[in-house]
Amino acid sequence: MNSRPRSLRVFLCGDVMTGRGIDQVLPHPADPILYEPYVRDAREYVDLAEKAHGPILRPVNFDYVWGEALQELDHDRVDLRIINLETTITSAETHWPGKGIHYRMHPLNVDCLSAARISGCALANNHVLDWGYEGLSETLRTLDAAGVVHAGAGKDAEEAAAPAVISVPDKGRVLLFSFGSTSSGIPREWTATASRPGVNLLDDLSEATAVRVASEMRSLQHSADFLVASIHWGSNWGHEIPRQQIAFAHRLIEEGVSIVHGHSSHHVKAIEVFRGRLILYGCGDFLTDYEGVGGYEEFRGDLALMYFVELDSGTGELMSARLVPMQMRRFRLEHTSAADARWFTNFLNELGAPFGSQTRLDEDNSLILE
Repeated sequence: MNSRPRSLRVFLCGDVMTGRGIDQVLPHPADPILYEPYVRDAREYVDLAEKAHGPILRPVNFDYVWGEALQELDHDRVDLRIINLETTITSAETHWPGKGIHYRMHPLNVDCLSAARISGCALANNHVLDWGYEGLSETLRTLDAAGVVHAGAGKDAEEAAAPAVISVPDKGRVLLFSFGSTSSGIPREWTATASRPGVNLLDDLSEATAVRVASEMRSLQHSADFLVASIHWGSNWGHEIPRQQIAFAHRLIEEGVSIVHGHSSHHVKAIEVFRGRLILYGCGDFLTDYEGVGGYEEFRGDLALMYFVELDSGTGELMSARLVPMQMRRFRLEHTSAADARWFTNFLNELGAPFGSQTRLDEDNSLILE
């Protein structure tokens, strides 16, 4: 008789951008100098947030930025917590030339990840080399020292393609693979090679590439392993899901992947359940310093979602998904209003209609995927 627990509980979210303005309110801020076209000091992002919602008493504690999200994480008793970490963790001073935006968090602030007990993070994104190869190397060393496993970037192509292995007692292992697409703004020259550090960048989103990477994922899979493909793809704004992304995600699912964890857009995008498995086409931003920055308000990028996913521990198929809407206020996550929770429900139902996915609003203002 199989005595394994029936479900694996996973928390997922989109972009965790703890650099720049957020780094400045943490206990050990990096040098605030920026090389952006309009903003030259990271503290300007703190000023914008304070003008929008009130003062931030600095320095904040390491758990401050997660705010009320920590209560949800503890309440849901998840087995593991997966994020897309979209910042370098470094005190390096040499930024990547010719790139407009550079994110970094000081290594001594890595405890903000430990405070949320993050299990693993995807790194194949368009900010992990913002401070060059030295910044990437320090990022990897800092995460290793903090006990946060990572995938998607490394000292060479083999390390960048390797999964983050997360063991869950009595339930098996999760193999987290991280992939980047040039459609998200990752420079092609950031590709890791046999002799160069970098990110695990996809050649394209063709069926052949999907079949190849799925085969490579399966080659490392043991019988009780779950495969998660975390993909940084697509533009910052817009709700349309390109057909190439849909076909790529479908092929990964057909090849045995349990979850496709998509991110890059600054706002939430559609959800699909395909052949009983979950595809998140765009999880949106989660922790950012955009508070008070104008433009694109119609996309509601100020709202974020926590994805609490329950998988069948035998098949990897989706059993349930609960989505908790959050909002940044003074660089701290808070629950949204009831009105915004209703807006989120209607919005996701509109986006999900072509995929046959719907949500319903629960009594606690969380959303249940149906």
